[in-house]
Amino acid sequence: MMKRGLIFFLMVSLILFPVFVLGQGLTDTEVVIGLTTPLSGPAALWGVTGLGAQAWANYINDQGGVHGRKIKVILKDDGYNPARAMANLQEMKGKIFAVTALLGTAVVSACRDFFHENKMPLILPYGNTRMFVDYPKEKLRYIFVAYPDYEDEAAFFTSYAIRQMGTKKITLFYQNDDYGKMAIEGVKRTLKEMPGKGELMATIPYEVVERALGTHALKLKESGADTVLFYTTMSHAALILKEMAKIGYKPKSIFSFPMGDPIMYKIAGEVWEGVYVAAPANSGVPGADREADKVAEIIKKYDPNIVGKEYLGVFGAVSMMYVVEGLKKAGKNPTADTMIKGLEKIKNWKPEGIGAPATFDENRHMGVTGVRIMHARKGEHVPITDFVIFKPRF
Repeated sequence: MMKRGLIFFLMVSLILFPVFVLGQGLTDTEVVIGLTTPLSGPAALWGVTGLGAQAWANYINDQGGVHGRKIKVILKDDGYNPARAMANLQEMKGKIFAVTALLGTAVVSACRDFFHENKMPLILPYGNTRMFVDYPKEKLRYIFVAYPDYEDEAAFFTSYAIRQMGTKKITLFYQNDDYGKMAIEGVKRTLKEMPGKGELMATIPYEVVERALGTHALKLKESGADTVLFYTTMSHAALILKEMAKIGYKPKSIFSFPMGDPIMYKIAGEVWEGVYVAAPANSGVPGADREADKVAEIIKKYDPNIVGKEYLGVFGAVSMMYVVEGLKKAGKNPTADTMIKGLEKIKNWKPEGIGAPATFDENRHMGVTGVRIMHARKGEHVPITDFVIFKPRF
């Protein structure tokens, strides 16, 4: 009799107090998005992208969410460490519907198989896109990228420097991982295509844990280059420029797009004035783009920590915009499969009017890839070229 009574009580409880768990990271009122990023360590400034993504989710929630569901963000710090990032993903497994804004080439490379193994979308990772070029199609199905290709960016830098800046001798200063190494291939490719127009004088690596860069600056000067390309973190960009200034070495300096935030003026000081830096085609530049300004004002209201770091905040917000668009197109009861199909319906789309248009389909998971060049002038980054769009590679 007690057994029957207990069964009856449980049945009534389920009717009166239902818990609708529709899948991992999904209930009838909530969809959970995972985010692991460097909130500490040598790339901590880049972690502002995670704050921007979270702020945009909060903004969407105040508009009613997506199909009646609020977006809950689980945000974890990985310190730019692949092992910590993977540990964070493992901790979130079973609790999240998708992941966005995974940051760092080494991190993305170490974690990329996680998504196929757990049948979970990874939306707009930030890392060397070439790791996905020969990735098996059944695994690539879960990956959606809108991000500049480092090799193509370096190739464009080299061509622009030779054609527009009178460059004859180039040296590359790079982080000693796939982020930096891909730039070498881009420089060499362009120089091969433009025989006799320019020469690669040296490729000088540094380790991400290094802080003393005086010797590296001497090597740069000794290379004799009139132009230096930089593939570094934001902190290392400031450190190397300051060391170069100490020894009176002032070549033309061109920086990869991760240094695109004008906060570099605060980090590097006066040595940042006059450098050239790329801006990615998948995002915008507050202060230069009206649409990016609008988004920046919104996300700063939700997280004051973004103030002064608007460029990176908008970059992260754009990633969450892709998540939102995918959820909209996935329908009222999304699954991993319908989310993938929803993202594949995105055609010539500019999130909130920002950047260059992106397109995905069943055979194209690289939505947009390209950059434009900006010039650092009086505390601002001023675009001096239109977007140069590279060929999607997968």
